[in-house]
Amino acid sequence: MMTGARALAEMVDGYGVTHVFMVPAVLRRTLAELERFGVRRIHTHGEKPAAYMADGYARMSGRPGVCMAQAVGALNLAAGLRDAHLASSPVIALSGGRDPVATGKGVYQEVDDLPAFVNVTKFSAEVGSVERIPDLVRQAFRSAVSGRPGPAHLQFVGNEGQVDLEEGDLDPSVEPRFASVPPERSLPDPRAVAAAIDLLERAERPVLVAGGGVRASWAAGELVAVAERLSIPVVTSLNGKDTIPGNHPLCVGVVGTYSRSAANRVVNQADLVCFVGSSTGSMTTHFWQVPEPGVPAIQIDIDPEMLGRNYPLRVAINADAREALAAILGGTGPTRASREEWLATARGEVAAWRRQHLGHLRSDAVPIRPERICTELTDLVPDDACVVVDTGHAGMWMGGMFDTRTPEQRYLRSAGHLGWAFPAALGAKCAAPDRPVVCFTGDAGLWYHIAEIETAVRWGINTVTVVNNNSSGNQSARGFDRAYGGEQTPEGRRLWTFTDVDFAALAEGMGAMGIRVEEPGQIGPALDRALEAERPVIIDVVTDVEAMAPLAVV
Repeated sequence: MMTGARALAEMVDGYGVTHVFMVPAVLRRTLAELERFGVRRIHTHGEKPAAYMADGYARMSGRPGVCMAQAVGALNLAAGLRDAHLASSPVIALSGGRDPVATGKGVYQEVDDLPAFVNVTKFSAEVGSVERIPDLVRQAFRSAVSGRPGPAHLQFVGNEGQVDLEEGDLDPSVEPRFASVPPERSLPDPRAVAAAIDLLERAERPVLVAGGGVRASWAAGELVAVAERLSIPVVTSLNGKDTIPGNHPLCVGVVGTYSRSAANRVVNQADLVCFVGSSTGSMTTHFWQVPEPGVPAIQIDIDPEMLGRNYPLRVAINADAREALAAILGGTGPTRASREEWLATARGEVAAWRRQHLGHLRSDAVPIRPERICTELTDLVPDDACVVVDTGHAGMWMGGMFDTRTPEQRYLRSAGHLGWAFPAALGAKCAAPDRPVVCFTGDAGLWYHIAEIETAVRWGINTVTVVNNNSSGNQSARGFDRAYGGEQTPEGRRLWTFTDVDFAALAEGMGAMGIRVEEPGQIGPALDRALEAERPVIIDVVTDVEAMAPLAVV
């Protein structure tokens, strides 16, 4: 006999989880039991940032991240799972729930939360008795990492999940194969592989589109090997940005909406597009204009429902990305395809893009241009760093203007929720405490969860956060100008501008290191100093409010 708390703690530890992120009070006895196993319990200031931290932990480690909240905070936890759901990230949420004995009696804070989790999880269930804890926990881990990864949720009876106090004859065994992504590697159909090789070898202007599935499969090496063997340019989605170093001769850049114009131009000149681990969603294809529908296409995906969803396919390969790429590599032989004219075109597009933006990338202007920050980060973040990036203008600037330099560098980005990056970076650092983690966000993004600076200080989570501080959410400027008849008015401007705040001073007040940067030449020394500090650091970079990220090129 054992308590549910003991069984749950043993299982969390058994699956290799090193941190849980939570807002108390939830599963209090389980939290006490986790202390015995050395699992760190990161108490945050909100349920959404707890979910975002678990998400960053999961994306960085490839293992499920765990977040927790009592019943009254469960809806906030569900909202925080949206980004993990959109990014196919294996996050497991544990929440308190209603007690059936008192349902409908007006219990304090009572709401039926289970429906809120349906659309943001692969699996959601109520743990109604202590005997169900072991099998439902195993199912949650199994679901989170299998196939196309994604969030899972368990609601424990009791507003704080007090069912964990009960005792039962429990089996806290775990299934080690479901402790990380991918738990198994499905093999491709040899006939589909042969057909794909035939198309790739015969095409004059093929391009590979690498998505987040390449990272989830740990298939970056195979992707680059196929590209080099067959002389094929590579573009990436935002989720796949770190699957090929940005300085690789075959890397063209991020394609789609938050993109590099060179990548869009190359894809729309291709006579064959091979999607690898990409859902072909609107961001990667700029609303299905890059490439245009009808282009000959190949798609490799672990999820059969993704195959042909948005583009008719010449070949569909339902398999693990690494296994499929390895099979293609093994079937092509040692002969390197010759596509010098096509490669010259791709390189020419990259060179033209760089010439177009060089003035801003190396600008000495004051206020600082955001492109200059991207250049400094490209040049200075360590070879093994993880870079975590927000959405909105932050995602646009970094998606197009920042390059990874080494295969070891990681790039994690928000799948659509402003404010995600800072707490996600804290989670990523927990997953990889010995690696530098650098967050890039704007002031609009940092405001969402600024209280988590104190969380980072309290738990010694030493990330470096670079804030593109233009005292605004100026990505909205174009839209509000249109709303006001095509011109900027003082009242319209008030809808997207903020008070000028010194985030470095705020950080110092919370116990972190704060560095204020007002001239471009100060960026590099500030980064060097921050990376050497053994404290959380906020680098507040004062930038030009009129600087707008380039729009997508079709």
